[in-house]
Amino acid sequence: MSNKDNFGSGFIIGTIVGGLVGGVVGSLVASKSQQSKDSDNLNQKKTSYSSLEDEFAMENARLSLEEKINQLNHAIDEVKFGLMSKQEKEKDEN
Repeated sequence: MSNKDNFGSGFIIGTIVGGLVGGVVGSLVASKSQQSKDSDNLNQKKTSYSSLEDEFAMENARLSLEEKINQLNHAIDEVKFGLMSKQEKEKDEN
């Protein structure tokens, strides 16, 4: 009979202690999980900011290349007109 009495009180104490330990472990796991989600969200924000910076850098590079292309086209036109006028002078002399 004494075992039956000890079993009941041990079962109740085990349930209470197990519930407390399980609650603490569960809250720690949930806290770490939430921190990793927050970290992932922060990394996603950094990635989106990084992609915006990349887009701005690409746009600046594109504008710079357009400017250089315009300069080259202008230089080509100047040389072409110079050669055309030189050819016209030679034709006039002949």
